[in-house]
Amino acid sequence: QVQLVESGGGLVQPGGSLRLSCARSGNIFKNYDLGWYRQAPGKEREFVAAVSWIGSSTRYADSVKGRFIISRNNAKTMVYLQMNSLKPEDTAVYYCNIGDSWGQGTQVTVSS
Repeated sequence: QVQLVESGGGLVQPGGSLRLSCARSGNIFKNYDLGWYRQAPGKEREFVAAVSWIGSSTRYADSVKGRFIISRNNAKTMVYLQMNSLKPEDTAVYYCNIGDSWGQGTQVTVSS
């Protein structure tokens, strides 16, 4: 059974940076992308970024392109999301995802 645990959320001023981490335990039997999603109050969960299991290719939502960077370690046990130039509209609970497994989420609040 795969478990995902996020950390690194918090309160940051507009223009600031945060780095989210996601720790994976349990075995993976398919080459899933490792991804980050977010859900703001009153909105549906949306895709933020993903990195491939093989080759480390990345993809981003248009809203975060050029500001966020996703990465992972070689063992695929850690996934990171470096978030720069944060905006109030980035405020959300951020979730780590692999296949059909989800973490519990970490709150990111961007406010002055």
